[in-house]
Amino acid sequence: MVSIPLFLAQEHPCSYLEGECAQSVIVYPSYPLTTAHYAQLITQGFRRSGNEVYAPHCPHCSACIPARLAVARFKPNRSQKRCISKNINTRVIVKPAVFEQAHYDMYLRYQIDRHTGGSMAHSSPEDYINFLSSSWCNTKFVEFLINNELAGVAVIDQLENALSAVYTFFEPKFARASLGAYAILWQIEQAKLQKLDFLYLGFWIKACKKMAYKSVYQPLQLLIDNQWTEMSM
Repeated sequence: MVSIPLFLAQEHPCSYLEGECAQSVIVYPSYPLTTAHYAQLITQGFRRSGNEVYAPHCPHCSACIPARLAVARFKPNRSQKRCISKNINTRVIVKPAVFEQAHYDMYLRYQIDRHTGGSMAHSSPEDYINFLSSSWCNTKFVEFLINNELAGVAVIDQLENALSAVYTFFEPKFARASLGAYAILWQIEQAKLQKLDFLYLGFWIKACKKMAYKSVYQPLQLLIDNQWTEMSM
């Protein structure tokens, strides 16, 4: 592993736990990152947001725990099987991670519907694409179409031995299709087909409902004390 320069960002209000402060270590923006570098960093708990690569480094909290799924041993539960059946006719198209107006418009509708009052509902086209894409990472935009209509988009990073789930958004009127769950199930299947080892799912936060759902994908591994440990259910 090469030496990569990091800096400690200032504390700011936590996005996940009310009343908490958050702090991150960040790779220096001028460092020439590659997908290969990121494949190593993600095993150490780092995540990508746009071109920025960071890891939680909160002085008084350790709630954000990096999570990944060992895809070869995953078996869908009853609810996940229903989700797959529900989307049996959902069509998938994998595209480059470039700006498309239809994606952006749907992203804004999703933010307004799911994160009312949040700042991301006011994202400019530049904010949107800079958040999801990267100039150095092998990123794909995966379209999900229902009845030939764009219903959702999953953003994924393709790494040497893994996929990384970056973000998923969908058309609010297709909420009953459970596309958030289906996007993860589709990525698991793709990782299996490519004979990859893991699907990285970001951070698992037990006390945050929108982050705790990841425990339904088993066997889930958590990075605790710098060791990947299988989560006990």
